[in-house]
Parts: sequence; C-alpha cells; structure tokens
Amino acid sequence: MQTINWYPGHMTKAKRMLEEDLKLIDVVVEIVDARAPLACRNPDFEALFKNKIRVMLLNKADLSSAAVNKRWAEYFRSRGIAVMEYVSINSNARKNAIAFIEKAGEAVLKKYRDKGVAKTLRAMVVGIPNVGKSTFINKLAGVAKAQVGDKPGVTRGKQWVRISPYLEIMDTPGLLWGKLDDQELAKHIAYIGSIRDDVMNVEEIAGLLLCDLDAICPRELAERYKKLSAVEDRTSVEAMLEGVCRSRGFILSGGVFDTERAARIVLDEFRAGKIAKISLEKPEDAHEE
Repeated sequence: MQTINWYPGHMTKAKRMLEEDLKLIDVVVEIVDARAPLACRNPDFEALFKNKIRVMLLNKADLSSAAVNKRWAEYFRSRGIAVMEYVSINSNARKNAIAFIEKAGEAVLKKYRDKGVAKTLRAMVVGIPNVGKSTFINKLAGVAKAQVGDKPGVTRGKQWVRISPYLEIMDTPGLLWGKLDDQELAKHIAYIGSIRDDVMNVEEIAGLLLCDLDAICPRELAERYKKLSAVEDRTSVEAMLEGVCRSRGFILSGGVFDTERAARIVLDEFRAGKIAKISLEKPEDAHEE
C-alpha cells in the first residue's frame, strides 16, 4: 500500500495564521466528519487551543451510524468536550448550532455583561480539509459567504462572517498535520476526501475502501454493486474494483476493465452516503495517551 501523506505549503502559512488570530477568539469550534472523528482530529490543535473554550461538531452525522454517533458523543463529553451531532439539511440545524456556540461562550459574555459591555462573541471554525467548515458557516449565515468546494484546500485565507448582532464566526483553511504516522487513520481521511485524490493512487484507495466496507457493511455493499458477490478474494484491491466494473459495465474495448472510472465512482458514492450509513471508527479504536 502506498504511504498516504499530503502537506501542501499553504498549510504551514495557515497554521501561523491560526496562531496569530487566536488572541481575537473566544470559542473554537472544531468540526470533524462523524464517519471518522478520530482520523479528523489534528493533534496540533491540542497545543494550539489549550487555553481556549472548545466545542466539537460531529458533522455529516446523517452519513454515519446513528448508534456509533451517540457513543462518540459520550466519549468526547467524558473528556470534557461539548459535542453536538450536526446535519446541515435538518430544519433546526442553524438555530441549534448558534445556540450551541453561544452556550459555550456564555461565561465570556457574562463577564462583559457584568461590566456593562455588550460583547460580540467571536468563534473560530477549525478542522482538517473537506469536513464541511465553509458549508457550516454558510448555513449559519443564511447565505453563501464562505467559499465552498468538494475538494480540500478551497478556503485559503481567514474570513469573518457576522451571524447575528452578537456572534461572529471566522472561517479558516483546512489544516492537516505534518506527517500522517498512523496509516490506518490516513486511509480514513483519504476515503472522506480530506486529501486530494490527484496526489494519491485513487484505484488503490478505492479498492482498500471496498475491502474495508466489505468487512463493515457487506450486505449494503453487495446491494450497491451486484456483481461483487462473485469476487472470491475479498482482500484483493484489483479483484474488488473489477467487481465494480462488472456491476456498472465499466469495460473498455478488448474486455479491459476501466478500474480508474470504477474507483472514482466508488469514492464519490461513499462520500455522498449512497453506499451505506457507516462509521469507519468507533470509540474503542481510540488510543489513550
């Protein structure tokens, strides 16, 4: 398996920017993908934000296992982190998220109120690339104010967005850490799209995803790609991709399998939640320091 690593130069600049802007911030809102919350947690954040009020959103909670989402929420709360499951298409998503952030900053606001000052709460939204930070901010703002894309690295500079008279949000670039030592977790952030597909072997990544999904949700996977059931070696990346090719008719002239097309389809359909609502990680996978 290829070693998964990606740390473009602009992320070094982004980290410096975060450090400089922290003095302006009251609350840090960390966004993780609910399917892989462990892989999404940048270890640099612990030192960066150790003196700040921190809360966490389990984003895209509708794409993961509802039961596992609850367990992750309990896990982080037991470690003193306020957590909220978040689904952007829910009718109350905006109201609930604003209330969640304002509750986290209530002590700060009270301190200023006691001095007769009506303070604006300032929150910074952070996370690794492509976990939905800008989409979240646009939902809160009610209009498209932050840049949104389906590829990591879209947001490059800080952006302040006024949500209400007393709440402002700062969007920040997605920030990976310098070296992805745990390759199992690196796979997960590749699966959800936090590493650019064009810097990886997409066929290998998609094949590994198929093998992992076959262990997690074999019935749903077989329903999505009917001819996978005929694959004998369920651990073979190539055989699994060929099974998808047979299922979708991705066969070129001469009987050659179009495995690159199959790989991109698998990744797109997984990221859109079309294969199954699954969690790649569970709290018992966490390694306590």
